[in-house]
Amino acid sequence: MITAVALDGLPEVQDGADLAALIAAALSEHAPTADDVVAIAHKVVSKAEGRTRALSSVVPDQRAIALAAELDKDPRHVQVVLDETRELRRASHGVMICVTHHGFVCANAVVDASNAPDADTVILLPSDPDRSARALRARLRTLLGVAPAVLITDSFGRAWRHGQCDVAIGCAGLAPLEDWRGRTDAHGRELKVTWIASADQLAAAADLARAKDAMQPVVLVRGAGRYVTADDGPGALALLRPQAEDLFR
Repeated sequence: MITAVALDGLPEVQDGADLAALIAAALSEHAPTADDVVAIAHKVVSKAEGRTRALSSVVPDQRAIALAAELDKDPRHVQVVLDETRELRRASHGVMICVTHHGFVCANAVVDASNAPDADTVILLPSDPDRSARALRARLRTLLGVAPAVLITDSFGRAWRHGQCDVAIGCAGLAPLEDWRGRTDAHGRELKVTWIASADQLAAAADLARAKDAMQPVVLVRGAGRYVTADDGPGALALLRPQAEDLFR
């Protein structure tokens, strides 16, 4: 059985906060184990790492101003999106489809004002979410005496489908993929393309346990021990499809 419980008690996270200590305190009554997965919404990681920008400090260039007029957006917000973008794939219907410097293909480079501390602030992705996950796991090991897997999540849109779904953008101590290719199904047929995105599935499961309008950025997932690894593993970047195999580009 896989269970997901949103943790209460985390305060508003500030730049420089010891996020792992805040999470450890919230975990204290749950007796965490090395088989657990701690799923963390990226925004608290970004806030702790100072990955925010004040729009009042942004000076948009001509490209940002032109795009903002086309998309009916704040040119300062557009400038921040462009700063976080390696490649702009398309801009239409108020949305910029970007390839971030990490390699994620997503809307608006995930530059977002929701859950920001004030109206002047936008929140960016962590510079290196896998590195952030590894650092949090190491700190939790020190604080708790055990090292649960750490999963950093964010909500992404999906091609061909309405709505958003949480996916993994960083992880440590977790096998992000479970490869069933070469195995057989219940009828003995060879599985040729079945490659399970276990980290994304756990991210989505964790998101179901918390309310979007509540201060519950951390979810404790149990029962997924078969995906937890002693070493930190390849991280969530292993989930990214190489450009040569990407039929959407």
